[in-house]
Parts: sequence; structure tokens; C-alpha cells
Amino acid sequence: MRRTETTRRGALAATGAAAVALLTAGCTEDSAPRGTEGSAAGAAAARAEARLRKRSAGVRRTLLAHYDAVIAAHPSTAGRLAPLREAVARQADVLRGGGPAGRAAAPPAVAAEPEDALKELAAEERRGADAHTAALLDAPAELARLLASVAAAGAAHVYLLTTEGSDG
Repeated sequence: MRRTETTRRGALAATGAAAVALLTAGCTEDSAPRGTEGSAAGAAAARAEARLRKRSAGVRRTLLAHYDAVIAAHPSTAGRLAPLREAVARQADVLRGGGPAGRAAAPPAVAAEPEDALKELAAEERRGADAHTAALLDAPAELARLLASVAAAGAAHVYLLTTEGSDG
């Protein structure tokens, strides 16, 4: 039964990574709204999108710091968390959109018990997915698709963090 969980986790992680890769290919400079280049409205829209990307990338960097802290505090979780952590790192890079990396988030305190640490990590994933979903309202189409993908990946991570090990 453990093999099925690993396969499911791997499949979900690979699906999330593939979605981010596909969306990354569509999120190029060519996706700027037509007819707004050089205009004041276009510049304002570009600045708003840059702020939204920076904020969203920050959410993922905070989550990445949480993954790192859990893995450092509970090395036995490393195999389970590594694919999820890698997906979060790629998402942060994609959301950054080639801009500066920003400050690394401070590592959070981690629960003494691995199960509690995983629950906290799942709660952080859920908060991140909720933040990306809320940001959809202010995002241009291409960024909205990326945020939706990242939110969906976060929801899948919550599922994996809260179900694996509980049925075995």
C-alpha cells in the first residue's frame, strides 16, 4: 500500500510541475496586452502585475522556507517532502518572472512531532492556495492562469500532506 501512495504523490507532483512548465511557456513578454505598450495604462498594468507576481512569489518563498525547516527538523520526512518542496521552488521561480529573487523568508518554528509539523505545513500550503486564489481577481489573464495552477498544486499538496500515512 505504501507504493501506491508514493506513485500518487509522484503523479500529482509531476502533474503540477508539468502545468507550471506549460503555463511558463505561455507567460512570456508576448503575452502583454496588445495596444497598451508604451501607454500610461499599459505601464500601470505592468507595474500592478509585477507587484502581484512579487507578492505571489513571496508566498511561495515563505512556504519553501517552511518546507526547509520541516525537513531540517525532521529528516525522516525528507523523502516524502522533497518532490513537493521542489515543485514549490519552481513555482516561486516562475511567479518571480525573471525579476529579482527577493529576500529569503525566515524559517518558521517547527513542531516537535513530525505529524504535527506536517499538519502545520499543510495549513501553510492551504493559506498559500487561498492567497493565490484570491489574487486571481486582480490578475491579468496569463498571470491568472498561472496563479490558478499554483493554487491547484497547493491544494494537491494539502491533500498529500494530510492523507498519506493516515490510511496505512
